Amino acid sequence: MPKYLVIVESPAKSKTIEKYLGKDYAVTSSKGHIRDLTTRGYGGFGVDIENGFKPMYKILKDKQALVKELKKDIKSYEKVFLATDPDREGEAISWHLYDTLDLANMSSERIVFHEITKNAVLSAFDHGRDIDLDLVKSQESRRIVDRIIGFSLSKLLQKKIGSKSAGRVQSVALKLIVDREKEVNAFIPEEYWEVFLDFTKKNHPIKAKLEYFNHDKVKLASEQEVNQVLNALKKSYEVVEINKKNREKVSKPPFITSTLQQESSSKYNFSAKKTMMVAQRLYEGIELENERVGLITYMRTDSTRLASEFIVCAKDYIISNYGESYYRGYKDTSKPEKNIQDAHEAIRPSSLAYTPENVKPYLSSEEYKIYSIIFARAVASMMTPALVEDEQVVIENNGYQFVATGEKVLFEGFLKAYKESNQTTPKSLPQFHLHDLIEDGTISTEQKFTNPPLRYSEARLIKKMEELGIGRPSTYAVTMETLKIRNYVHQEKKAFIPTKQGILTSEKLDEFFQDIINIKYTAEMEETLDEISEGKKVWNDELATFYTRFKPWVDYAENHMEKIYPVFLEEKCPECGSKLVIRNGRFGEFVACSGFPKCRYIKKTEKEQPISTGIKCPNCEVGMIVERISKRGRQKGKLFFACDQYPTCKTTYSSLDDIKSIESK
Repeated sequence: MPKYLVIVESPAKSKTIEKYLGKDYAVTSSKGHIRDLTTRGYGGFGVDIENGFKPMYKILKDKQALVKELKKDIKSYEKVFLATDPDREGEAISWHLYDTLDLANMSSERIVFHEITKNAVLSAFDHGRDIDLDLVKSQESRRIVDRIIGFSLSKLLQKKIGSKSAGRVQSVALKLIVDREKEVNAFIPEEYWEVFLDFTKKNHPIKAKLEYFNHDKVKLASEQEVNQVLNALKKSYEVVEINKKNREKVSKPPFITSTLQQESSSKYNFSAKKTMMVAQRLYEGIELENERVGLITYMRTDSTRLASEFIVCAKDYIISNYGESYYRGYKDTSKPEKNIQDAHEAIRPSSLAYTPENVKPYLSSEEYKIYSIIFARAVASMMTPALVEDEQVVIENNGYQFVATGEKVLFEGFLKAYKESNQTTPKSLPQFHLHDLIEDGTISTEQKFTNPPLRYSEARLIKKMEELGIGRPSTYAVTMETLKIRNYVHQEKKAFIPTKQGILTSEKLDEFFQDIINIKYTAEMEETLDEISEGKKVWNDELATFYTRFKPWVDYAENHMEKIYPVFLEEKCPECGSKLVIRNGRFGEFVACSGFPKCRYIKKTEKEQPISTGIKCPNCEVGMIVERISKRGRQKGKLFFACDQYPTCKTTYSSLDDIKSIESK
């Protein structure tokens, strides 16, 4: 009979840990949070504002049976170990378990490990501690602030403009997207031209760009200016300069949450949510041939620090696999002044013995991709810089200077182990000599226009949020998904484009809450929460300061924000006789009964009839092939052809040529 009970968050993690502990330990899972703020009290906040912002908790409905079972089970154990995740959220879950299960009356300890390997787990049990109440108060304060802001603004926006929700981090992220869209729409492109000299040397095609006239930078704004250049050029071109300069390319630090999400987006087109789900599985444990092991350290972190034992192992690994000249050593590139929690180290493999190729048979395709970049980047971060030679050849014709560039890798260094998603294979120039003449060159010209600023992709938005100090590692993926679910944004070719409702939501928040839904305030709130976690500030004093500022803004907006939805119509509901109204939903405006929720009538919209090709479906021989527009996935908005008897017949064609080939048969 086990003497000790270990409670973790995840069932997958409990399976892994159970294999490391002896028969004296039983391991179970809380399956995340067991309780949350109620929706009682003023505003449904679940907070007693008049009594020092005391939170009011309730056990989550789907956890009531689990809590009841735990309360009964713990009586048979000598000691309980709380081993939830090593961050504020995990600390808070341990505290909720401690408080709900009344562990003050029995022996218990908080256990923390940052990787799920046998040595790390067993070592953690030798270093048990009390629950860190400062961390708990910090998480609790975040939850209360987010509940007050979220409930207040969401109710207001639902009533006034038909938007679904607002939030402290979510709404600032939306503002970034909307502001960028306005910049894109206001952008006026400017015409410019580029001129190139195309020739071949030693079977190498070379494209030299016109950069200077008599060593002054050339800017060509029109075709007329280009023609002036072309008329001045003579037949022969001369090499007048050859410049070579060595440069070091330094490896990037190991991944933190945001950089992992950015790289997996760029390299594999994974969403932040998908990246974190895959990383979670790698952390919690993978069943290998003879063991179950967590392959990476904890994936929610903002520190690039590496454990000393990993540094020692990485040195041996690099020297053994690449040679001594490839080992540089560890350099912590995190900035001391940067506001990071540094609760645990960077994301790295738990053991270099588990190489990606060794564990590939046990991983899904997605797991293998994420594990491979984590492994390689952690190793590369300790390797020697790559040494490259930048090459530049200046070719002159009647005062006009064309420049050809190349790059030669002299020493691969860290590139031997890992290449970033934006790194391309360099192309080297062939051998040139001063005064070489080029007689067979041809001139090409390109008309171009300046581009507007790039819209935010998930990767770019996460990077921007991190730079501005908005949110934390655990919030990035959730924020992206919320914006999409609320229909505030949609994505085209990875880029976020705000919807009409997203723009309206951001503008109204900016009009009435610009002092709180802004970058500066959101970043300052993160700093305040960090100071609470360090015991430097008193949690309920900070909440009182926040609420004193926030409440008047809500009251003012209640009285002055224009009410757009619902719009009452003269038409009556055919089911109950109440007036019909125009409401705003996830898929745009719709007409429904004003008596909702008692009456749930929704007026059906007339669907446009699809355009027929006039070709009978060759498979079912009943329906006709019609034009359709894809409504989801990567092909969203793309024309395709399908049988009008769908879903009975699922025949589809991608192009009109395919249809014509049917007719010919």
